Amino acid sequence: MKFLMIKAPLLLPLIVLLSRRAIAFSPRCSGQSPQSIRPHSKISSSLTLRLSNDLVDSNGTKISSNIGPNESHNSSTRKIARIEKFARLPVWPVWQGVFLFFASKLFGQQNAAQWEDTIGGRVCPNFFSPAETSPFVLMVHHRHAFMNWDPIRYIQQSFFPEGFPAHPHRGFITVTYCLKGGMIHRDSLGIKQIYGAEERHGGKHVQWLTAGAGIQHEEMWDVTEPDAKDKGSMLWTSSQELYQIWLNLPAAYKMSAPGAKMLEAYAVKENSSAIPTCSTPIITSKDGSTITTVVCGEHSGVKATVECPTDASIIRVQLKKMNQNSSTIWTHNIPQSHKTAILYTRKGSIEVDGERIGPHHTVYLSANGAQLTISKPHDDGTDESDVLLLSGSPLNEPIASQGSMVMNTDNEIREAYMDFQSGFMGVPWSEKLTDEEWRKHVAKFPSRY
Repeated sequence: MKFLMIKAPLLLPLIVLLSRRAIAFSPRCSGQSPQSIRPHSKISSSLTLRLSNDLVDSNGTKISSNIGPNESHNSSTRKIARIEKFARLPVWPVWQGVFLFFASKLFGQQNAAQWEDTIGGRVCPNFFSPAETSPFVLMVHHRHAFMNWDPIRYIQQSFFPEGFPAHPHRGFITVTYCLKGGMIHRDSLGIKQIYGAEERHGGKHVQWLTAGAGIQHEEMWDVTEPDAKDKGSMLWTSSQELYQIWLNLPAAYKMSAPGAKMLEAYAVKENSSAIPTCSTPIITSKDGSTITTVVCGEHSGVKATVECPTDASIIRVQLKKMNQNSSTIWTHNIPQSHKTAILYTRKGSIEVDGERIGPHHTVYLSANGAQLTISKPHDDGTDESDVLLLSGSPLNEPIASQGSMVMNTDNEIREAYMDFQSGFMGVPWSEKLTDEEWRKHVAKFPSRY
C-alpha cells in the first residue's frame, strides 16, 4: 500500500519553492543509547547537483564569482573567496516579517537585522551548491515570535501549523542548534523529546539526527512558556531562534541505521578534564571577550564528543565589545583537510581578510590556509557579533537531492520516495494527535529501519 506525502506547511516556501525542506529533527540520546552509525556497501555514481545564486559584497552589490572556494592561496591564513546574501522570508508572524522587509528598504539592512533579532518574523534558508560546499548541503536560520495577543496567529493556526508536521529524511545528518525557545519532537521510532535554549530544557540545546536509511519526525515549536521577561504578564511573547544544518553523509553511510542524540551545553573550565559525552563544549576566553561553542570538531585543543563519519566542524563564535577603542579578535586553526569553510553572520559586524561584513551575510573562504582570524570592529554600533563557522572535508562524491532526501544518484532518490510511500519509514501522522494516539499510530505502522 502506498501513502501520499503529508502536506507541507504553507511556510515552507523553502520546500515548496526550491524543493528542499528547511527543517528536520528527531532525538534519542538522553537516557538511551544512540544507534551506532555503520557503513553501507551501496555506492554508486551520478551527475553532480549544482545550484546558483547572485553573489554580493557586504554592501549588497553584485560581484563576480571568478574566485571559488576551492581556489588555492599562497598564504597561511584563510581569505574571502566570495560573499553572498540569501533572501529572508516573512513568517511566524508574517506581518512582522513584512514590516522588516520594508524597514530594510527604508532604514537599511543593518537596522532591520537588529530589529529582527528583537522581534523575529523571518527565516533565511542558505541553499548551498553542494559541488562547492560539500559536505554541507543547507543551512537555515530561523527567527520567530509567537504572541498570545496576536489575533492573526489564532486565525493562522487553523490552516498553518506552528511547526513542521511529520515528514521523512534519508541519507544525511541534520544538526538543529537552538538559540532561543525550543522544539517538541515526535518520530517514527516512537520517541518524544523536548529540547531548546531555555532553562526548562536543561541545557539540551542541540539535536544531532542521523537520518541514515530513513526516519520520519514531527517538530513543533515549544511555545508552552513565555520569554523570561514576560513571565507573570498577561501579554507575552515566546521567542524562537535556531540554526538547522544539513550535513551530508558519505555514500557508505547513507543507509546506516537512523538515530539521534541530544547534545547538552558544557562550560569548559581551566581544570576540566574529559569532555562529557553528548555535550557541546563552550570555551570562554580569560577576559570574557569571546565565547566559542563547539558542536562538532575542535577549537584550541578542545574537541566535541559527537561521533560523525563526515569530517566536519560546526562552531559558533560570540565576540563581545570590551572597550571603545579596540576590536575583539578570535583566531582558529582550520584543519588542512577542511577545504570547505563558510561563515554566516547572525548579528553584528565582523572583519575577515581586511573586509567588513555585516549581519546576515554568508562568506565562502578560500580552500587553503591554516588560520582564520575574525575581529569585531569596535565602531560597528553593537555590543556583540555572533558568527557560525562551518568547515569540512569535501566528500568528492556525486550528490542527488530532492525534497527531504539527499543521496548520490537520481535513482536512489526515486527509491527513497518509493520506500517512503510504501511505509518503510513509517506512515505520517497528524500533528493534532495526542501522545497516546500518536504512539498507537507508530505501533500500527512501524518503521522498517
